Amino acid sequence: MTTPPWRSPTQSYTRGLPAWGAATSTGTQEDFAAVAMEGVSREWAWGGSDGGGVRVCVVDSGVQAGHPLVGDVEQSLTTVDNGAGGVDVIACDAEDRAGHGTACAGVIRSLAPNASVSSVQVLTDGKAGSGEALIAGLAWAIDEGFDVINLSLATTRPALSARLHELADRAYFRRCTLVVSAHNRPVHSFPWSFASVVSVASHDEDDPMAYYYNPAPPVEFHARGVRVPVAWPGGGTLRSTGNSFAAPHISGLCALVLAKHRWLTPFQLKTVLFLCAGNVAGRFGGTHEPVR
Repeated sequence: MTTPPWRSPTQSYTRGLPAWGAATSTGTQEDFAAVAMEGVSREWAWGGSDGGGVRVCVVDSGVQAGHPLVGDVEQSLTTVDNGAGGVDVIACDAEDRAGHGTACAGVIRSLAPNASVSSVQVLTDGKAGSGEALIAGLAWAIDEGFDVINLSLATTRPALSARLHELADRAYFRRCTLVVSAHNRPVHSFPWSFASVVSVASHDEDDPMAYYYNPAPPVEFHARGVRVPVAWPGGGTLRSTGNSFAAPHISGLCALVLAKHRWLTPFQLKTVLFLCAGNVAGRFGGTHEPVR
């Protein structure tokens, strides 16, 4: 596959045209691979897929490499204060002292075992972090061009809203699908409430492949998030509850879909998730049967 056009440098200004215009009457247009979406089903979407070739980034508390439920971590980075009022993103050991990021990575691996998983640590031991660290880590993941970015956290700070909104839009236009968990409490928070992301909250079923469309957004999908068996630092597991663990179920599904259909746009991918949700009837009647 050639480099997709959405990863190319921003087009230069075309003389005689408004900004962002293209001289289509005189220039040769680049062929573009479209994905036919006729007869979308779970079998069509991810049947036989293992996530191979898809790059997923977990922006969280870090990910412990080598955990039996996680495996290899392609890249591991952390955010550090640069002493000049900013935050740098630098390489670090693949560790996780809080456990939250490792838990999310393990869920993703359980669904998409051959997807590549990377980590950007923006949270500290106490599962809290600075707004600047979040902005810097998320920006790095977007600019790195990951296919799927899992963000199992939210902020209530209005001062961060505008910059997070800008990053969410940047991810959307660069075809980095940003999967974000809703806040665990009914408070105004973001970026899960932005339309350009895939927002996820919990349901209370045990099936990791069961997910549902929510017809009353802003949260769009419900996935497994109650007493989920998750990986934990040190090689063990525990059961944990929260929207944080629902989001990586959808991230894993996104990896499965993109491994089969590499040129899907984020809005097409969201449409596939919608059409394959357990409560959405197909064009031929009935709802979807499970596909493992």
